[in-house]
Amino acid sequence: MTAPNIDAPEKPLTSTMEDYLEAIFDLDQDKKVIRVRDIAKRLDVKMPTVTSMLKTLNDRGLVNYEKYEYVELTDSGASVGREMHRRHQVLFRFLTDILKIDHQTADEEACKMEHSLSVSTLESLTDFMQFIQACPRAGDSWLHYFEEFRKTGRTSQKCEACAKTFSCEINQKAKKTRKNKAASNK
Repeated sequence: MTAPNIDAPEKPLTSTMEDYLEAIFDLDQDKKVIRVRDIAKRLDVKMPTVTSMLKTLNDRGLVNYEKYEYVELTDSGASVGREMHRRHQVLFRFLTDILKIDHQTADEEACKMEHSLSVSTLESLTDFMQFIQACPRAGDSWLHYFEEFRKTGRTSQKCEACAKTFSCEINQKAKKTRKNKAASNK
């Protein structure tokens, strides 16, 4: 039998490991102590399954866990859990606020997506969400038009009508901005 190579690089975390760390992170926000049964209930798995994963995460230095004791994230585990929670929330908000996906489906889909997007893609998505909610050329009316497009499909007449409406709205906003600037310069 050969000894393990201590210089070998650590295997990347699996999506299941990330789900456990996120669940523990979330539970830690709500509870003073986290037990195996809390994690099992949150993830809808059996307690022996949780125990097995906790041993793996403990061996990797991501949790502190002793059999029949409470579970605690290490700094490294908390960092992963926090990032997975952040990713989940960004994706969930995009799916519900922008695409108008129902909450349950959005939660399930965000959970699947959070493991596969790169940091830069997630940041671009976050920037896009902020842009369409803040930019006068986008905003709520833009989201309304997008929802209408999804429901009725694209027709050139509708697009022309929306363009005219948009043009009027942007002109009104520009006039208001100029008027406010003029008033503040006095």
